Amino acid sequence: MSFTGTLAFGHVGLNVTDLERSLGFYGDVLGFEVLGEGKEEGRRYAFLGQGGTLVLTLWQQADGGYDAGRAGLHHLAFQTESVAHVRAAETALKERGATFAYEGVVAHAEGAASGGIFFHDPDGTRLEISVPKGAEEAAAPSGQAPTCGFF
Repeated sequence: MSFTGTLAFGHVGLNVTDLERSLGFYGDVLGFEVLGEGKEEGRRYAFLGQGGTLVLTLWQQADGGYDAGRAGLHHLAFQTESVAHVRAAETALKERGATFAYEGVVAHAEGAASGGIFFHDPDGTRLEISVPKGAEEAAAPSGQAPTCGFF
């Protein structure tokens, strides 16, 4: 028997090693607001959102950084309105010292109108900020394969 209801995206939860550092990254750099926070020793967490809507939860319970070689989250992708917004995010991320998989805005695949930037959070979690159109002139680092799949 399979589920017959409708599922909608709720939020994503990430384990982090240092909640304060991650709050600085996701809040100060990416613009998420803290909607709620737990400060009890051994049970630190933060609910982050935009416009009062929960998008992301951070749980301080990881002992080490992200491991792309293990099953689980591949990457977390955010979408924005324009390539100009993507470039503004790139500038803020560079000022914060974020590491990038590619230089500048890249297409999702050869000939694709969609594309964005691919980078890592302080724990190494792979992230993307992209647009559905406007990246037609950008390079596609993975050829016809999805750029977001191989970084």
